[in-house]
Amino acid sequence: LVWLLVLLLAWLGPALGGEEEDGEVVAEEEEEDDMLSDELKEEDGVLVLHEHNFARALSEHRLLLVEFYAPWCGHCQRLAPAFAQAAATLRNESSPAWLGKVDATAQVALASEFGITSYPTLKLFRDGNRTHPVAYTGRMDTEGIVRWMQRRSGPSATLLQDTDTAAAFVSSQDLVVVGFFKDLESEAAQAFYEVASEVVDMPFGVAEAAELFQAYRLSVDTICLFKKFDEGRTDFPVDPVRGLDAAELTQLLRVHSLELVMEFTNETSNQIFSAKIPHHMLLFLNKSSSAQLTLRDGFRAAAGAFRGKVLFVVVDVTGYGADVLPFFGLTPADAPTLCLVKMENNRKYRMDQDTFSDTAIRTFIQAVLDGKVKPHLLSAEPPEDWDKRPVKVLVGKTFEQVAFDETKNVFVKFYAPWCSHCQAMAAAWEELGERYKDHEDIVIAELDATANELENITISGFPTLHYFPAGPGRKMVEYKSARDVETFSKFLENGGTLPEEPPAVSEVPPPQGPPPTP
Repeated sequence: LVWLLVLLLAWLGPALGGEEEDGEVVAEEEEEDDMLSDELKEEDGVLVLHEHNFARALSEHRLLLVEFYAPWCGHCQRLAPAFAQAAATLRNESSPAWLGKVDATAQVALASEFGITSYPTLKLFRDGNRTHPVAYTGRMDTEGIVRWMQRRSGPSATLLQDTDTAAAFVSSQDLVVVGFFKDLESEAAQAFYEVASEVVDMPFGVAEAAELFQAYRLSVDTICLFKKFDEGRTDFPVDPVRGLDAAELTQLLRVHSLELVMEFTNETSNQIFSAKIPHHMLLFLNKSSSAQLTLRDGFRAAAGAFRGKVLFVVVDVTGYGADVLPFFGLTPADAPTLCLVKMENNRKYRMDQDTFSDTAIRTFIQAVLDGKVKPHLLSAEPPEDWDKRPVKVLVGKTFEQVAFDETKNVFVKFYAPWCSHCQAMAAAWEELGERYKDHEDIVIAELDATANELENITISGFPTLHYFPAGPGRKMVEYKSARDVETFSKFLENGGTLPEEPPAVSEVPPPQGPPPTP
């Protein structure tokens, strides 16, 4: 998903009368006085904090979630209405939790004290403790903020005292977690409470009554995940030697709270990508085709063997999934298609379309996991004049022969068409191409990294600039300095280095098999 940066610009015309200018000066002076006072003022229900009132805010509010923001930050601007709505919701619930905000660009001392290096950064201050704030780990929306704060303002798990309350709790939602502990003061129980505080999108209950152990057929401390789908209940017994590891339990709950086979929709996309399952197996099909719908049976039959390692997802090519097809180089006409994605590097593996049986699917997945299948790499077709322009236009098919030409020094911009930073430096890159178009040993090039993939180079941000020096060894130097023509030229004239900083040099292994031809 691509989020567009929205900038809100405020401008006051200079053609104002003298009295209004004086009034403006007075207003500025009043604002400066506010910043010198410890008075707590609000904006849209959110406390406006600075170094002179921060201590007072901590002393008056035992739970205070503070957003450190920058006025120019697009992410902060998008969060602002959700943050204000969350503050209003908590206030309406008479919650002890309050929300505040700090302009980290103006309040430099506070930003330094709390190690703020990116925006927005949210930290929770509890019981006036200024030295150990808790990093916010919830979703950046109203519901996520409210749930996260609710878990910290009250018990993170509901105490279930008898079979009636337990049965009512278990049936109350599609997904609930209950920890059964013979001693609620035990280390395992405390780890469970810790998990309950973090995993705010599931309701948590806790029980220690002997009758509940008997009613749910348990003899040892166990965490039970009750769900109204798939197998209905999954038990995680506490290891008597190792105890209960909070991070391990969190991941188990994330994995098993998902349906064995997910459908990619607007409602499930966040669950799918936040599950942290390393591989996704995707079945692209047209749901309006009854013949293609039957393929889900074999797909589901194969899923159980890989739970936790591979997430199985059905993508409707004519529905919500249509928007992701270009990422896989697919069109609706390519359905049905099976594709496995390694999430760490977005490598894609296409399965042979001869059969969609559960046995064939399992065999294919295991082969990918064992490293026996080559990834399917996207490549656009090269333009007819790709090598006639000052900036050479590379695609997956031509990259290898150009970048690793031992007679050339090749400077490549990896970009995304929608990237505003790429657009901002486009003119400078074109000018650089013009400047070096007649140099026999220097090539200025660009590659659309959203439409082309390379076997041994992963691009994770845009724009990314890499320099491939002439000579043997397949060397690659990442450029991380200023993005202007003069600095680019200095870098090239120095053979891929700048006096200010040593370059990060790596060696790129050759692709398997013969190099592709255009």
